[in-house]
Amino acid sequence: PQIPTMLKIGISACFFHEDPQRPIFKGMTLQYIEQNVAHWLMQRDVLAFMVPSPEGRTRRAGSKATVDAYAQELDGLVLMGGSDVCPESYGEKALRPEWNGDRVRDDYEIALLRAFMALQKPVLGVCRGAQVINVALGGTLYQDLGTQAPHALNHRNWAVYEENCHATSFVPGSGLARLYPGTTLVKTNSIHHQAVKEPGRDLAVEAWSEPDRIVEAIRYTGPAYLFAVQWHPEFHAPDDPSFVDDTPILDEFLAAAAQHKAAAYTI
Repeated sequence: PQIPTMLKIGISACFFHEDPQRPIFKGMTLQYIEQNVAHWLMQRDVLAFMVPSPEGRTRRAGSKATVDAYAQELDGLVLMGGSDVCPESYGEKALRPEWNGDRVRDDYEIALLRAFMALQKPVLGVCRGAQVINVALGGTLYQDLGTQAPHALNHRNWAVYEENCHATSFVPGSGLARLYPGTTLVKTNSIHHQAVKEPGRDLAVEAWSEPDRIVEAIRYTGPAYLFAVQWHPEFHAPDDPSFVDDTPILDEFLAAAAQHKAAAYTI
């Protein structure tokens, strides 16, 4: 059969949990994606789909709409940014109540990640997504860089948000370095206060922030394509030459999805 030309890429959902004080959709759980993520993917021949969590109080028992079913239907997955990862997801207690994160979203995204990995379909993590991947593979996080890594730069500045930036170095010989031949240092944005502390199983660090050496990119060394960056490739203006050009990262991820799809059609 002819291989469909457009890739179907899933994007994990963010959550607004039930809130009786919220003036819109009072008391309801909302799930959403940030449009820049979808538009970043859609600059190529991609159909972007939000993957809603199949769990919830109105879910019909026995529904076949599971994370495994989404993994079967889609060609790849992006784990997008958003709320903090709950420290309980990596065996710790929150040092402050405001760092308790979103355990519900953690469980949903980790299940989604494992479903795609089981089929060896590619996964790309962005910001929180990098942290979720690390935790899912047994790694840990800094709950708050300012508290636990006082040497670190200010990686989140609400006043300037996506315009907050720093230098990032690529690890020589890494997959990321091969995507950017001859490049060792780039400028990336920075919108996070948590970060990878101890890398998880089979994860190699491919980039560091400079000069504080906080993990900025990780890649799975196992059989599936699994890569993540701590910065937001979808947030900066594509016509700003001072920032790293993120299209090689997008194209590598989509090439992995296309390759897996083509292989499935030839079986």
